Amino acid sequence: MSASKLDPIDRKILAELQADGRMTNVELAKRVGISAPPCLRRVRTLEESGLIRGYHADVDARALGFEVQVFAMVGLVSQAEADLSAFEEQCRSWSLVRECHMLNGEVDFVLKCVAPDLSTFQTFLTEELTSAENVASVKTSLVIRGAKDDPGVPFDVLEARMEETP
Repeated sequence: MSASKLDPIDRKILAELQADGRMTNVELAKRVGISAPPCLRRVRTLEESGLIRGYHADVDARALGFEVQVFAMVGLVSQAEADLSAFEEQCRSWSLVRECHMLNGEVDFVLKCVAPDLSTFQTFLTEELTSAENVASVKTSLVIRGAKDDPGVPFDVLEARMEETP
């Protein structure tokens, strides 16, 4: 299901759940202006179509003892599809890697990593990441602080685009 096939109520459901995935169906239905049974049917349809991929708690990494957050820019020796896929699979197995994105440009991948301390990250960097097959270079940047970390998509932009479309 694409965004263009969603009606305003579906888009409002998605926006509300993105902001607060724990609200009850009754509360969600009230917020989007429909009764609970059709709201639940719509949510299930959005889940089945893959537009809602899951529900997650936004945990405080630092409060849980993960004091170090690092972005690692990784260059590979080969960009053949098999090698790119193999690196992505390797990233999925590393618990310190929380996000992995393939990029276009000078860097092949950017990884968002968290660790309890700098020593743990350094061990991961030297023993796992830089020694991984096909890795040519790794440049890291330590996060000092975050200013914004919004989930999902900006629904105000989506709504504006939908109004422009005839």
